[in-house]
Formats: sequence, C-alpha cells, structure tokens
Amino acid sequence: MQSRPAYPITRTVEQIDDYHGTPVADPYRWLEDADAADTQVWIAAQNALTLAFLQGIASREKITRRLRELWDFPKASAPFKRGGRYFQFRNTGLQNQDVLFVMAALGGEARVLLDPNTLSDDGTVALNTFAVSPDGRWLAYATAASGSDWITWRVRAVATSVDLPDVIEWSKFSGAAWLDDGTGFFYARYDEPAVGKAFAQANYAQKLYFHRLGTAQSEDVLVHDRPDHKEWGFQAEVSDDGHYLVLHVSQGTDERNRVFYADLSGCGDMRGLAIVELLPDLESAYRFVGNDDTRFYFRTDLDAPRGRLIVIDLAQPGKAHWQTLIAEQNDTLEQVTMAHDQFAAVYLHHAHHRLALYARTGALVRELTLPTMGALLSVNGHRDDPELFYAFHSFVVPPTNYRYDFARGTSELLETAAVEFDASTYVTRQVFATSKDGTRVPMFLVHRRDLAHDGDNPTLLYGYGGFDIPVTPLFAVSRLVWLEMGGVLASANLRGGGEYGQAWHHGGMLEQKQNVFDDFIACAEHLIAERVTSPRKLAIQGRSNGGLLVGAALTQRPDLFGAALPAVGVMDMLRFAKFTIGWAWVSDYGSADNPEQFRTLYAYSPLHNLKPGTNYPPTLVCTADHDDRVVPGHSFKFAAAMQAAQGGDAPILIRIDVKAGHGLGKPTAMLIAEHADCWAFLAQALGIAY
Repeated sequence: MQSRPAYPITRTVEQIDDYHGTPVADPYRWLEDADAADTQVWIAAQNALTLAFLQGIASREKITRRLRELWDFPKASAPFKRGGRYFQFRNTGLQNQDVLFVMAALGGEARVLLDPNTLSDDGTVALNTFAVSPDGRWLAYATAASGSDWITWRVRAVATSVDLPDVIEWSKFSGAAWLDDGTGFFYARYDEPAVGKAFAQANYAQKLYFHRLGTAQSEDVLVHDRPDHKEWGFQAEVSDDGHYLVLHVSQGTDERNRVFYADLSGCGDMRGLAIVELLPDLESAYRFVGNDDTRFYFRTDLDAPRGRLIVIDLAQPGKAHWQTLIAEQNDTLEQVTMAHDQFAAVYLHHAHHRLALYARTGALVRELTLPTMGALLSVNGHRDDPELFYAFHSFVVPPTNYRYDFARGTSELLETAAVEFDASTYVTRQVFATSKDGTRVPMFLVHRRDLAHDGDNPTLLYGYGGFDIPVTPLFAVSRLVWLEMGGVLASANLRGGGEYGQAWHHGGMLEQKQNVFDDFIACAEHLIAERVTSPRKLAIQGRSNGGLLVGAALTQRPDLFGAALPAVGVMDMLRFAKFTIGWAWVSDYGSADNPEQFRTLYAYSPLHNLKPGTNYPPTLVCTADHDDRVVPGHSFKFAAAMQAAQGGDAPILIRIDVKAGHGLGKPTAMLIAEHADCWAFLAQALGIAY
C-alpha cells in the first residue's frame, strides 16, 4: 500500500447539538451544503486526490478495458404487450441508456419509440419510469436529469413517436395510471420547492392529480391529498376493467400501507371523485393484483408473515367476509401478476426465486422450471393474453427472456445474451453463517471451481439488510471482471431484508438494527473460518442502506476487513430525516427526536462511531453531487471525519461523481468508470496482480 495520502485540509466548525441531554459535535456541518462555494472547492480537492491515487494503480487501465469488452454485448428486456403491440427495451452494448422499441408482432420488425440517448449529450438524462395506455396508443414517460429523483412527464404517440405538448413537472416517486380509454392518467407530485432547494428540501405532502391529454399542467385536477397526514404518499392504479381507481397509500418506507379506491363510472372530469377508504388502518402490507367486478385480489402479509393472496368483495368488505385464495407457504410470496385469468406467483426460496401458476380458485396449476438458482427480473402478462413473458438471471447467467404459452403449457426461450465469459469455470453455491444470536444467515458464494481453501483468496462481501428488500442473485458485468481477477463474490442475505418475510425484516429494523451488522460480521467470520479468505484479503461493499451497513461494520470491526467500499450511504443517523425523502426512513431506522431511538441510532451511526487513532482499512467512499435521495453530505462528512480519525497509513478516499445521483439511470460510461475505479482500488488494497 502507498504511504499515507496528503489529505486536503477540511476545516471544522464549533457545532454542538443537544440530543436529550447528550451533547453531540458536528464539526463538518458545513459540508451538508453541497452547492456552497467552499464545499465545491472541497469536492474538487478530494476528487483530485482520489484521481491521482487511482491513476497510480497499474491495473486500472486493464480493468477498464476488460469492463468495456465484457459490457459490449446486445441486451434486451422481456417484452410486454399493450393494445395488440409489443414493447421491449434494447441496448446494442455500450449505449448509455436502454432504448424502447415497439413491434406490431412478436419477433417482427422493431421500431424505435423512445431513445433516451438523444435527450442529452452525455447520457445523464435517463428514462425514470413509463406507462403505456391500455389501448397501446400513448406512452407516458418520465425523465430524470443527473440522477435526480425529480421527474418530468411527457406523452408520446406510439404510432408516430412524436410528443404531445403536454409537460408535467415536480413529480417524484410516482407512476402513471391511465384511464381505460387512454384520455388521461393519474400521477403524484409535490409542491414546487423553494428556489435553490430542489436537492435538499424535505419532501412532504404528496398529492394525487389527474392529467387529461392535450391540456396544460395548470389545468390538472387535484384528485386527492391529505394535508392532515403530510407523510402519506399515493401510488395509483386503474383496474384492468377500467372501473376503479385503486390507491396504495404509503407512509414513508413502512412496508405496511392503506388502500383506498374510487368508482370511476360517470366521473368524466375527475372533480369530486368519491374516495372510499377500503383498508384505512396501517396494520399490514397490501398489494392490489386485479379484480373481477367488485372482487378485489390482494397480496398481503396480514396473519401471514410470508404472504398470501386474498379476495375482498367491495359489497361485503368486512374482514369476516375475506377469503384466502393462496395460503401462506414456507417460502415468501413476493409478487403476484394476473395473466390469462391465472395468477403468476413469484416466491423467494432461501433468497432465490420460484415461479408458480394458480387458477383463479387458488388451485395450483403448475410450477415453471427455472434454469438454476437465480432470480426473475420481470414477469409481464395481462389477464386477456394467451402468453406470459419473464426474464431470468443469476450471478453468471446473463438476462434470459422466456415466453410461456398457456395453451400449450410450455415455456420457450426468446433471447439470451451472448457474453464473452466462460461461466463453466465458476460455481455458485449457498452457505449459511451463524450470527451472534444463533440465527442462520444465508450467503451466496461465487468462485472458480478449483478454489483453494488456503485463506488467500481476495473476497468481496456484499450486503444490504433493510427496508424489506431481498438481495437475490444478480448478473452484473462488473462482478464478472472481479471473478476474472481471481476474486470470490459473497452476497449475504441479512436480517432487515425481505428474504424471509415480515419477521426477517422486523428482526433488522429499529431497535433490532444491530442484528444486521452482526449478521454481516458473522458472514465475514464464516468466510475466514472456512479459509475462503482472511481479514487482509476481505473487502466489503454496499450501497445506500448497504453503505450504512459497510460504515457500521468497519467502525465496529476495523480489524476484520482489508478494504471497504461504502457507496451513497446513510452515514449520519442523527440528521438523515432532515433532507429530501430521508424522513421516510424513520419507519426502518427510528428518529433521533425519540430519546430511546436516539440511543440506538447514536450507538451505531457510522459518522459518530469513528475513533481517532484507529487503524481503519483502505476505504473508497463513493457518492454523487446530485444525489437527492441520500444527500451527499452524508458521505462528505463521513469521509472528512474518517480521514481525520485514521491512525494508520491506509488511504481514506472519496470519489464524487458529477451530474449523477443515487444510481438510477446512471449512464453506462459512468458505471464502467466507477466500477473500474473500485476494482483498481481493491487490487491495490488486497494485493491483486491483474
């Protein structure tokens, strides 16, 4: 490892906050203002230091070249169908953004419907979300600039690929729910933020609007808002029969939600739409699947921690009249889609997917055989169509598209990606570590078949552990290069995630959050005990909530790791709720405003648990200047504090992307550059010759 870097001088301020009688210093508070002139100077100085360090790593250019070579293969998503037309995303290989195509027939001539690469010179304007009208005539699409969560809606005619003049701004965390006749759609937005505060101001009081095609946003109808509940958010759907508006009413990131609905009959202008609170209590998670007239199907975890499918009749909505169609199983019911008047159910079996078909009575029709231990990227179907499309992938299996024919009861391969990588050289297996309290924690290992258990293998341990989100097998070109470098990939399934349903999530949230870090540390110790690797050869990686995970792990056990890659992490657990959508995470983390929860947060907050004079492992913190989900101030303050606390010579660096955000929509060129820098950093830190 190189000698201790000459870090830029980071000034400190006399900032002391009182939390329920506990004084807490925040000397780098000024770095929270990412747009301030002195912060911009600091960013430039830190990036210059990091770039100079990375440029000195001999293998960086070779890693970059190999990433580009492997990334350059044609890619295609699973098709989906609307109004007799087929739609599909494709990428020739190194295009910064995927391109949306439309076809009159499956396998027929494909025409470009929307190419986001034409929206900016550098690929930093991305397609965030979209919705095709039921008749297939219109595409409502939302773009985001520089990785922001703010989106702008436009409408494009599918037949001509020409946009209408319609433009909708200040929307965030919203889809578009079309009316059955395609004359307009529902969407959610926030009030326009104060000038200069779009990337920091807290986002409260989301509102649901209706937009009619061909009109200005100023004419949009406010359908529903709840100023008395500023934390509520609204995700709208229109039932397949076009008769009902269904609202999933969220409260932050709590997995539980409320469900409201409205009868759309005779409500032409949407003014005064009567909203009925079908499920008014925040007690469980409900996801609308479809309906037969007044019979509504929901996936729920009420009285079923791993999920079941129920039916609620609007004519008799009381719980005494609810029916269970698909009962809870040992595996977690993650998703249900209606296709060809059947239910396509996606289950999690020890963190990898199963796909089963059920009749509308709830009887099992058949289970579809998936190629190996992996995950479904998408399941696309419609109840009137004779086919179901699904995309599958795994750690070394690239995205592969299938079409299931209901009449024949068989699946056929549509497309598989041709990647210049010999997957037969590698094996994927699942092992279980034992956490501090005895809990068995699953972990996928991917490595060469001839792996030597000599404790000398460079190993990358990845984790997340939060917000009921499962970590399933994932194909990523960057990981292929890591494997070619001689690395072992370990992907941990920690409590706090959604791998085993409600209980698994609850076991890693609020006052139980330390379990997540204990699980991660147990996975690291398992790898060392099994002589897969050793502390000097073990790196850890995580993004967002996973960045928090890495920050907490390296502050609690700096002796256990040879390098760390925390990205866009939540590092200040006392102030996260003060920025953009951070308040929404209180359901998982708790709040520093609560005395008991403050003590829990303060005990593991990465920023507040750095100890001066400690020998921390080589660490490359990654963030972006336009991240308006986990604002970059988290990473800025953590990097500055860690540089000041570092007692050894190992580098503590921060890499700050410009014109980028939390990660969604990041152009291919920027992704390759980031992964190349991360792998080069690990090559230097772990002593990998490549």
